[in-house]
Amino acid sequence: MRFVIITGLSGAGRSQAVKALEDMGYFCIDNLPPSLIPKLSELFTESKKIDKVALVIDLRGGQFFDDLNSSLEYLQKMNYQYEILFLEASDTALIKRYKESRRKHPLAHDGRVIAAIHDERKRLESIRNKATAIIDTSNLTISQLREQLANIFLEGRKFKGLVITVVSFGYKSGIPLDADLVFDVRFLPNPFYIEELKDLTGNDAPVRDYVLSFPVTKEFMAKLYDILQFLIPYYVKEGKTQLVIAVGCTGGKHRSVTVANELYNYLRKNDYAVFVEHRDILK
Repeated sequence: MRFVIITGLSGAGRSQAVKALEDMGYFCIDNLPPSLIPKLSELFTESKKIDKVALVIDLRGGQFFDDLNSSLEYLQKMNYQYEILFLEASDTALIKRYKESRRKHPLAHDGRVIAAIHDERKRLESIRNKATAIIDTSNLTISQLREQLANIFLEGRKFKGLVITVVSFGYKSGIPLDADLVFDVRFLPNPFYIEELKDLTGNDAPVRDYVLSFPVTKEFMAKLYDILQFLIPYYVKEGKTQLVIAVGCTGGKHRSVTVANELYNYLRKNDYAVFVEHRDILK
């Protein structure tokens, strides 16, 4: 049985995570008092009728949340296997979401959201340290969050502590503001000047084959893979949970798209939680 405990910051996407896991066939229970976890784990294990369970535990449970650590200790003592999914987001993203939804933060007794967010981060620090997977939803759309959850809980990929986004872009439209690493591929041969390739994109096989056919591209890709193999484990060790890799060419339609797709496929084969976005492909 796969037993998942979903927790994290209020406003970070727990409700969307529950919906996604329900669609994947998980039996989900929201806002469960942690003291009931041992009984439920025994029930599900004995029944053998449910093989995927997800429980949402958060500060809405008030004092019940304090029982979580003792419940987890019980699961370990009884040798029950479980996973913890922790969802978080930046202060800016959380404040924006609360303003848009006009909902009250469960700890904002005096109405100050930012103070409540900081209090919640502090109270959840110990459970965050025990998390099997941590996803920062600050810049994720609902569909992107669902994709990351599918990578982890549906396809069975091992979560390595980092969600990677590969973004192709055109320098004409500017570098993505949230990029952590930027690679300029304007030095590669440009399909734009080949008449039969001009109106295609890097998603089309003729463009991809053209860009990848050159020795300089092959050498660049090998060096790109090598530097990422070196860097990514250090980002994970540092505690970084989200990495945005931007790949840019002049217009963001041919070379950057090709390289971004190749990088996406490489990282996916290495079991990283990764998705690709082509920002300027239609411009």
